[in-house]
Amino acid sequence: MCLKEHQPAMSIDDQIENLKSIGLIIKDEDYAKAFLNDVSYFRLIKAYSLGLKVSTNGNYNDGVTFEEIVELYLFNANFRQLLFTQIERVEINLRCRIANYFSYKYGVLGYENASNFVNTKYHADFLKEINLEIKRNERSPFVKNFKNNYKGKKLPMYALIELFSFGALSKFYKNMKNEDKKEIAKIYGITYTYLESWFEHIAFVRNICAHYGRIYNINLSKTPKLYAEYSKISNVRVYATLICLKHLLPQDRHWREFIDIISELFDKYPHVKLKLMGFPTETEDEWKEYLC
Repeated sequence: MCLKEHQPAMSIDDQIENLKSIGLIIKDEDYAKAFLNDVSYFRLIKAYSLGLKVSTNGNYNDGVTFEEIVELYLFNANFRQLLFTQIERVEINLRCRIANYFSYKYGVLGYENASNFVNTKYHADFLKEINLEIKRNERSPFVKNFKNNYKGKKLPMYALIELFSFGALSKFYKNMKNEDKKEIAKIYGITYTYLESWFEHIAFVRNICAHYGRIYNINLSKTPKLYAEYSKISNVRVYATLICLKHLLPQDRHWREFIDIISELFDKYPHVKLKLMGFPTETEDEWKEYLC
């Protein structure tokens, strides 16, 4: 395989000239230079030009503008922040449900006992990971409180779980006994195999959101299992994430407002293509019908 050479660094002026040379229309060069200085060529151009170029020569399709690429970037930023607020609701609720159930059944220090889990190696790895997390957070007021004022200097499950990353929380659930996973899943009206899958998927998407990544026009490598009723929905695009969230969150005014704001974003950014996010589009409101 022939490996490519790294491209040399370009000044902002050179970046502008390069974009123009491959057919990108730049209406306001001062605006484009300022935006590239704020965001970077790689983050903006490389990611959001996908699907906007001729595959044979790498030039832009006729009529594509710099402003169109910026629009896709801004849509992604707004949608990502909106999605993150709903993931946060799920994450906090799952922490609460797991901590309450596990503490009541096994005791507040039951997480230390490998017999309360399926895989002893995973449990040992979990203890190492969480002890490192405790050390990293040793100056946190609630960690200091339990270390200084309680026997054994150990954190109870209901406090310890606040130190879990969402990924660690997902792994913790996955290593719980099936009978325990079933009880947690029952709360959401689903089976534990689906909750386990959705847990991992949402944790993956959460990390993309937390690191300002792209969720527009991207295949997600950690995919969720979906019910047969969603057979026409692609599980590699972010719309599948919304399907998972729908089942894990109450269908209250907060959820309805979330759907309404997504709709407003599509109106605000008309160059966004819903299909590139996995949204069903046979009718104008089809994507809303699945989520309501």
